[in-house]
Amino acid sequence: MTAALDTFRRLGARPWWERAQAELRAAGIEAAVSPVPSAFTELSPQQQQIVRLAAHGLTNRQIGERLFLSLRAVGSYLYRVFPRLGITARTQLRDVVERTLTGTGRS
Repeated sequence: MTAALDTFRRLGARPWWERAQAELRAAGIEAAVSPVPSAFTELSPQQQQIVRLAAHGLTNRQIGERLFLSLRAVGSYLYRVFPRLGITARTQLRDVVERTLTGTGRS
């Protein structure tokens, strides 16, 4: 069960990790580390998806076509997300996503 908790934490699935943590407590097991959300996991699911696609090298146009969004909407999402992630360049998105998946450092 602790493996599930760790997986939910890495994925940023807050409702699931809270439930797993509650189940562990009910079984008398205290989770060793409390979840520390990163800036990435605090983004909306759509913002996370756009960031992941941009991190994989897709252009705003390609992201828009894939998610059925306008080019302008994709640009706006990224413009608003950069300060929240503490980055200034699109090339830094890959590092943010990698840190979130591996659970190292603050994204």
